Amino acid sequence: MNPIVIIPTYNEKENITAMLDKVMSLDVDFDVLVVDDNSPDGTANLVKQKQADNSRIYLLENGEKNGLGTAYIAGFKWCLKRSYEYVFEMDCDFSHNPEDLIRLYNELREGHCDLVVGSRYVGNVVNVVNWPMGRVLLSYFASAYVRFFTRMKLSDATAGFVGYNSKLLKTIDLDKIQFRGYAFQIEMKYTTFRLGFSIKEIPIIFTDRTAGESKMNGSIIKEALFGVLWLRFKSIRPKTTKI
Repeated sequence: MNPIVIIPTYNEKENITAMLDKVMSLDVDFDVLVVDDNSPDGTANLVKQKQADNSRIYLLENGEKNGLGTAYIAGFKWCLKRSYEYVFEMDCDFSHNPEDLIRLYNELREGHCDLVVGSRYVGNVVNVVNWPMGRVLLSYFASAYVRFFTRMKLSDATAGFVGYNSKLLKTIDLDKIQFRGYAFQIEMKYTTFRLGFSIKEIPIIFTDRTAGESKMNGSIIKEALFGVLWLRFKSIRPKTTKI
């Protein structure tokens, strides 16, 4: 079965068609699951148009806007029910280069890790294009903050360009994942770490979006800031029943 990439969307009409075309053109055949949070701009309709031309494109309409974490959890469950072996996360705005999906896939397929992270900060090198310096520093020091409190040896704990093997996703109790904003990315990595699975970072170049609007806001930053402290006290156990 093909690997699959989950792309969450909310008002991404300016990016979704080009993104789907690009992923479909890759040398590795990736399926795509778009999880749309009832975008008022018609994003889902554009996905349906592309579905008519390509059987590897799927759409999950996730109801009202409930956050990044809710979209990904719904996507993970959808993929596991259909027995996908490798599942990836990627933003729709081209901040993540779709070509790098192949590099992430190869790391998982060759058994180098259970979770692979496309990292902006491997080796203390900042691979970010078009971000204002304030946001670069916020992201960089957020990862340092996460490392300090969680003891994870990850350069980019908040990264959203990630791949999982199915064994890991089946072991994580997805119903116990609490965060819904970007702290979701930290919680998934920390859960992987605590369950004893292997994590590997590979360097990518992150390019800020040129179309559409960022979803970052103050409540998302606050959730991540205080959520990391809560994670240290969270009881994390493997899932005991099959999805």
